[in-house]
Order: sequence, then C-alpha cells, then structure tokens
Amino acid sequence: MKIINWNQLDAQTRAALLQRPVQAVSDAVRAGVTAIFAEVEARGDAALRAYTQQFDGVALERFEVEEAEFAQARTQVAADVQAAIVEAAARIEAYHRAGMAASYAVETAAGLRCERVQRAIYRVGLYVPAGSAPLPSTALMLCIPARLAGCKEVVLCTPPRSDGSADPAVLLAAQQAPGVRVFKLGGAQAIAALALGTDSIPRCDKLFGPGNAWVDEAKRQAAQRPGGLAIDMPAGPSEVLVIADAGANAAFVAADLLSQAEHGPDSQVLLLSDSDVLLQAVAAEVALQLPLLSRSEIAERALANSRLLKVDTIAQAIEVSNTYAPEHLILSVREPQAWLAQIDNAGSIFLGDWTPEALGDYCSGSNHVLPTGGAARAWSGLSVASFQKAITVQEATRVGIQNAGPCAATLAHAEGLTAHARAVELRLEQAA
Repeated sequence: MKIINWNQLDAQTRAALLQRPVQAVSDAVRAGVTAIFAEVEARGDAALRAYTQQFDGVALERFEVEEAEFAQARTQVAADVQAAIVEAAARIEAYHRAGMAASYAVETAAGLRCERVQRAIYRVGLYVPAGSAPLPSTALMLCIPARLAGCKEVVLCTPPRSDGSADPAVLLAAQQAPGVRVFKLGGAQAIAALALGTDSIPRCDKLFGPGNAWVDEAKRQAAQRPGGLAIDMPAGPSEVLVIADAGANAAFVAADLLSQAEHGPDSQVLLLSDSDVLLQAVAAEVALQLPLLSRSEIAERALANSRLLKVDTIAQAIEVSNTYAPEHLILSVREPQAWLAQIDNAGSIFLGDWTPEALGDYCSGSNHVLPTGGAARAWSGLSVASFQKAITVQEATRVGIQNAGPCAATLAHAEGLTAHARAVELRLEQAA
C-alpha cells in the first residue's frame, strides 16, 4: 500500500482519493436495478424465481422457510456458535432497550395539552446479506430492535445457498424475533419484492439492512416510488477510516483495515496518521497479515481502493474524516475521549487501541447497520426508533382554545388563510 502525503495534493486530487469505488459504477447499477423492479412488478414470483436461478444458481418453488428447516438449523450450528448468538443477542437487546424513545406530554398553555406517542411500524422488511459470507450478526442487529419496537409483522429475506437452503446460523439469529417470516431471496430482486409485494412476499412499510451496491440502489429506488415506503438509510459497501498516532499498535491497525477489506472488493479502508513510521509499519503489517486470511483475494481487491494518508496533525485527520463521513471510524490515538467532541460525521466510533471495529460488528451491543457512502453526515445508525414512528396528539379544552386560539387566528390571517382563521374564531365565539 502506497503512502500519500495529504498536504501535497490539490483539492481535486483529494476529492478523488476520498471517492467511494461504488460511485464510479452507479450508472450501470441504477439501470440494472430499474430493470429488476420492472420485471418483478410485471411478473411477480415468476421473475423472482428466474432471478434466483440466474444469480444464486438454484431453482426454488417456495421461497418461505418452513418450520422443518428452522428445526434442522438447530442441529447444524455448532453449540459454541449458538451460545455466541444468545450472548450477543443479550448485549444487543440491553443496549437498544436502554435507548428506546419514550412518549411524552406537555401542557403548552392552560387547557392545551400536546403529546408525542410512539407506534411500531406495522410490517417491516429486513435484508440479511449472505452472498460471499452469511451474516447472522446482521439478523440479530435487525430482528432484536424490530421486536423491541413491537412490529406486528417482521419479514426477512436472505439469499439461498446452492442447495436451496438458508444459512442455518442466520435462521437461528432471526428467531430472536419470534414469529419472523424468513424468505430465501437475495439481491436487488429481494428488495423489489419487499417493496412491491408478490403472491409469496408481502409488501412492507419500511425496508432495513445493508448490502452491496445493487441492494443499496434498490433501496433508494424503492423509497422513490409512490406509496410512502421508507428505508432505514443508505447502507451499501462497508468502509472504515482509521486515525492513528505514533503510539498505535501497527498490527492492530492493519488487522482493523483488513477486517473491513475482506467484506468485499467494493469495500474501502483508509488510514490517516501524522506518523511516517506508523504508516510504514502498518503497510508492512498488511503485507504480512493479508496472505493468512481465508478471504485474502477479496481483501486484496478492496485494498486497491484503499489509502494510507500522511497528515500533519491528528486534528487535520479529524477534519478529513468529517469530510469523508465514514461508516466506521477508529481512533487509535492516545486519550481518544479528548478528540470525541470534534467528530461530527461518523456512523459509529471506536475509541482506543483495544476497541476493534469487529467488536461492534458482533457483540458490543451497538448496531452495526450504519450509513455508508458519506450518508453519516445526516443519517444515524439503526435503533429501536428506526422501527417506530412518532405521532403527535393535541387536545384543547374551552379554556385552551381561549388561551391559544387568538394566536392561531392572527397567524392564519397573516398568511391569508381565512378558512384556517375562521375554524378557530368560530370556537372562540362559542367559548366566550
């Protein structure tokens, strides 16, 4: 990996270095996803079967996982993995339960009460990738907050394996939300099915979950269709930005970079440091560790889009990070808490040498479904609130309309909306 001096670059070159690799192919992806939506809308389940045959290499008559397959999964997953799923689920639930939004009410004037109440989204569609690697951890991150939110129907799609079954660990993780319906369906066609509905797949009110560039684009197109369908966030190819000082452990930093690079060839990893020695040591460690990985070929391809950037100071590194707005930000610096207040844009932050991003991926308790592609400038990671909507309620008594009504009538007249004003004034006349 080549070390690049950030302060020797012009603005255009800097912007190019921070461009996500997926952005360069977005036009082709967009057209492909549009075609998939059109096919699913026109042909329903028949289109889904054709795409499953084409992309997953398996012919399925039924998409939904039946109880026998759930039962079989419990015999196929090693005991230590099952125990880890239960352990991780407990931490994820504890963290998400603590952050649940509460309803509240306030009397804004004598006789006028305003409330904000929480209601679960009725039917949610969850997407759990399983293309190059099954992700039971993602099933946990989606199913647990959906259950805590009280969603009445939870529909989960995950790609089938070559034998037509779903990954058994994903099935066990999905059962952390009792009653979840699981369908063996992947890619943009799964998102289209959840957004449009077919004979087999119910149409959902909101879609959740990460995926590759095709899944990310499919979610965007789903949200643009009429009917009010929502998505959790732009959650495409994974990315990590590490800020490290001279005291960082080069082996740790290299391992963190590689842990994201192995997600897929369109993942991106960045390292910013004010230390030439640290940058050189990390480059050497990456070269040592890469051949040892089971997914070394994938990680190597991702590293082609990755950067080692030399900055003058850690403060400058944070400025670059805020511009990039990473999905994951690791602060491998001394006294990381001292820098936290300066970070404005990140999906999730990992403080210090002993907090690998992988801990958040699995079992720290926080959610690993996070905004990517710079969306962390405005979006948050998943929470229970993502599976709920807030409804405002107001109630005025005779005294309340007397107190607040004149203000409303005055503003209505100022806007030229006399019907608005009259609706208030009629009540004021009766209340007098």
